[in-house]
Amino acid sequence: MPTPAATHVNTLLASYPNFPQPGILFRDLNPVFADAAAFRALIDELAGRFAGEFDAVAGIEARGFLLAAAVGYAADVAVLAVRKGGKLPGAVLTEEYDLEYGSACLELEIGQLAAGSRVLVLDDVLATGGTIAATSRLIGRAGYALAGVGVVLELTELEGRGRLGDVAVHAIVAL
Repeated sequence: MPTPAATHVNTLLASYPNFPQPGILFRDLNPVFADAAAFRALIDELAGRFAGEFDAVAGIEARGFLLAAAVGYAADVAVLAVRKGGKLPGAVLTEEYDLEYGSACLELEIGQLAAGSRVLVLDDVLATGGTIAATSRLIGRAGYALAGVGVVLELTELEGRGRLGDVAVHAIVAL
């Protein structure tokens, strides 16, 4: 039986063929985020699944920010922003990665948490795993422990989970 969050995702998820380029089926979670009851169910499930296992949450730009801010608030923990390259001031760590249709880099400001802090990584979709794997490497390079990965949607045919090693991954819905 699906969880309340999964039911919301399955009902509200929008799909757009050939976006952002031909051959890609874009899964849009914005209608899920725009529904207050659905968003609360997402946050409750993600925070509850990893309760007591993390000291901070890291949200990946951009939709991961929404999830991390809400889970951080609900769990009363720190929130880290993992940004696209060139958007953070000061001393940062940079990690390059491949994604479904190109490559990019992510950055994390250093020194935000105590060494060894347990960080839960949150994002909207796990596809090929490149973005989350890069974020996981940033977390480790910053001296933090990866507590787990939470996503709203996993696209299983792209086998992204395989790029994440043995970390605990929770997907509210897997397609």
